Amino acid sequence: MARFEILDSNAAPLGEGPAGGDMLFELGMMYSVGRDVPIDLVSAHKWFNLAAMNGNAEAVRLRREIADQMSDVDIAAAQRAARAWLRNASATTATAVAA
Repeated sequence: MARFEILDSNAAPLGEGPAGGDMLFELGMMYSVGRDVPIDLVSAHKWFNLAAMNGNAEAVRLRREIADQMSDVDIAAAQRAARAWLRNASATTATAVAA
């Protein structure tokens, strides 16, 4: 299995195919515990939200736990970031299909 270094998590995932729930979950874990990045609950919530949308049940639980530690403003920011990531991923997929 290949190891990907994610230097810009807003552009993640890099590589072929759509993002899987497990990879998005791992990004959530990185930001929630500060593994190789500073702890950032907004980013962690975003990635757990995206992982949950991709069927990762553990992400649902951890997103809920993190939300309990966040303000409503931070949760809204995480949700906006998740929607922006989805729009970008859809645009990237559409461009790849057209090429």
